[in-house]
Amino acid sequence: METKVDDVTLRYEVRGEGDPVLFLHGFPLSGAMWDPVVDRLADGWRCIVPDLRGMGGSGAGPVDGIADYADDAARVLDALGETRPVVVVGMSMGGYVAFAFCRAYPERVRALALVDTREEADTEETARGRRETAEKALKEGSAAIADDMVGKLFAAGAPEDLKARWRNVIASTPPEGVAAALRAMAERPDSTGTLRALDRPVLVVVGGEDAVTPVRDARRMADTAGQATLEVVPGAGHMAVVEAPEPVASSLRRFLGGLPAAAQGGR
Repeated sequence: METKVDDVTLRYEVRGEGDPVLFLHGFPLSGAMWDPVVDRLADGWRCIVPDLRGMGGSGAGPVDGIADYADDAARVLDALGETRPVVVVGMSMGGYVAFAFCRAYPERVRALALVDTREEADTEETARGRRETAEKALKEGSAAIADDMVGKLFAAGAPEDLKARWRNVIASTPPEGVAAALRAMAERPDSTGTLRALDRPVLVVVGGEDAVTPVRDARRMADTAGQATLEVVPGAGHMAVVEAPEPVASSLRRFLGGLPAAAQGGR
């Protein structure tokens, strides 16, 4: 399915029926990363899975900041006529977009699930590294950054074919989309206050071997949020969603099933 935002075509998938759940993928990947999780949840929920602009099947376009991706997600919901508050599930960069969505559209948020992500802004060093990588992607192509990325994303014991699949996804992402996302992440605001002020249930899921946003970051987010549950997935890295979809989906199923009826706006 597709919708247009300005001159950018956004691709998305919808599976299942029930209360809506919005899945936001990591950088620089696609909504397909959520397939093994959605496979396990579409029997009870309406799973809405967009490709962020410049990634997957969505077109590239101007990006002023991380909030643009949140606005795109809202337009996807509008295109679907989905007016109910959604459970927002964000992985890595998708978590940053989820925080921006919470700031811009608090009335549309039923609950928040954060998977292998963090709430803090980049350090100056990290932000500088992202900008340099953006320039490298534009000059040398996305394949030039794919190998370096894959080495950090997965746990040491992850299957080689799984790593190769997602290395190819990164390499095939348009350099313009890669660069725009890197710059947006480098400039994103700190979301600690957003998390602390969020009066919604929060789930935090993290791979036990995540070297990008490690368990200590997940614990900090869970401590910061007022209504948080922390789930650690043993043996998984930053890509727990595809490395260990069963425990990730089970954590989400428990969380979704335990949401209070009063949070189901409009029901």
